[in-house]
Amino acid sequence: MAMSATLAQLTAGAESAGGAAEFWVFVVAGAVALGSAIAMVALRHAVHAALMLVVNLFAIAVLYAVMEAQFLAVIQLIVYAGAIMVLFLFVLMLLGVAREQPVTAGGHAVHTAASLGLGAVLFVGLFAAVAVPFIGPASVCGAAGQGDGLACAGLSAVDSNVTEVGLSLFTDFVWPFEVTSALLVIAAIGAVVLGRRVEQPGDLIDRGGQARPALPDAHPPAGEPSRGHEPDAAGGGAVGAAAPAAGDDEEVGR
Repeated sequence: MAMSATLAQLTAGAESAGGAAEFWVFVVAGAVALGSAIAMVALRHAVHAALMLVVNLFAIAVLYAVMEAQFLAVIQLIVYAGAIMVLFLFVLMLLGVAREQPVTAGGHAVHTAASLGLGAVLFVGLFAAVAVPFIGPASVCGAAGQGDGLACAGLSAVDSNVTEVGLSLFTDFVWPFEVTSALLVIAAIGAVVLGRRVEQPGDLIDRGGQARPALPDAHPPAGEPSRGHEPDAAGGGAVGAAAPAAGDDEEVGR
């Protein structure tokens, strides 16, 4: 009897310790996710913002694991933090985004207003999709007929969250799934547009290159002097005459 009580106390202590550990992991992962999301928006360099997005996706995967959604955590790491972010970073690296090129266009009120409006629409949509189903009178999961409790029918029939995710994804969330796919395509196009570098006429000189001078015409038309033998404005002599003379002297010396 005493041993059973001791085992019960140890089990309760382990459960309470595990719950406290999960709580602090949830708090730390949530703080990292929030901070990385803010840094992703605030940073002006495209590659740094993409790296902050990778950190955000990893933190969200930890949150999924804490909530015992292992399938979503693995998919978050493999698909989003793995394949999609590698695609974004490859696009940014191959297009050669310079450090001095910001990703934000400062001073444009239209862009700011459009960003705020789009953010408000996304916030309302996420709130309607996540919070609205949980708004309503509270119910207690218990046996039917005990006070205001409702029977929890069907919960034991679900074997794993993989089955539940598959059923929900292709029944109740078909349109959100398609919209998310379209958003991913738009994000890839946006990465290409942000990373596109417009060559300016002075870029070649800024990189240390020099334009190659035009070669003189070896056979000028009749009546026109060769470009290499035009008279010099300062000395009155031929510009191209010195080079053949020097070449003749070298041949004689040999």
